[in-house]
Amino acid sequence: MRKRVTAATADWWRSYFDAGYLREYEPMFNLTEDRRQVARLLDLLALPSGARVLDCPCGQGRHAHLLAEAGFDVDGIDFSAPLIDAARGRGTGRTLRYRRGDMRRLPAGWSGRFDAVVNLFTSFGFFADPRDDATVLREFARVLKPGGVLLWHGGDRDGVMAKFVSRDWWTTADGTLVAQERSFDPLSGFLTVESCWRGPRLSEDRTHRIRLYTPTQLADLMRDAGLIVEQAFDSFSTHPLGRRSSEMMLLARKESLHVP
Repeated sequence: MRKRVTAATADWWRSYFDAGYLREYEPMFNLTEDRRQVARLLDLLALPSGARVLDCPCGQGRHAHLLAEAGFDVDGIDFSAPLIDAARGRGTGRTLRYRRGDMRRLPAGWSGRFDAVVNLFTSFGFFADPRDDATVLREFARVLKPGGVLLWHGGDRDGVMAKFVSRDWWTTADGTLVAQERSFDPLSGFLTVESCWRGPRLSEDRTHRIRLYTPTQLADLMRDAGLIVEQAFDSFSTHPLGRRSSEMMLLARKESLHVP
């Protein structure tokens, strides 16, 4: 039986990314892994020191901070006030700035500003209306310079379904047990994740939903926005994207003559 989608679950992203989100995914937030991922981004971007990079959404600044450390001029934007506060807590400076905002409506003054945009850690497909996803890609294209690059990382619908994991669980540093149960609606493309926390300090149940795309669907959406996919990899690895890849990294370039 398909579960009814309420306004609360449709707009889950408005309140989900808080201190609880940081606690839930704590085992995945590892500085060594963050540095490995950013090293791969540097290889793919192949940009000179001082190039302007937008991390959108930037979350708690895991990648933006390291990209600035590597010599880029970085802006990070995220809808979540708690995550922006956490990002600023890592440090800001002349070449690292954070602001709160909606990735469907990036600042008007950013048109043609960036050499690269990065969209990482399955930070796409949040919105109930799929037209909003297309809007996000058009906004990425708008703020890129002609010839600029989008690096997109997230779930690959084909690979996720080939190796679908309906349940798993882990324990955070303070002993909180986090259990997740997943379901997938093939018509809407939504993966729904119901999380249950039980620990010494709290007990809570949370739900979030992500619309998953196949590589073909996403490449078509990007093309419509004036972004041409040039390379596709199995997540952050150097291996090419395969039909059983659970995650994909797409490198798309803005057409020099395209006006979004």
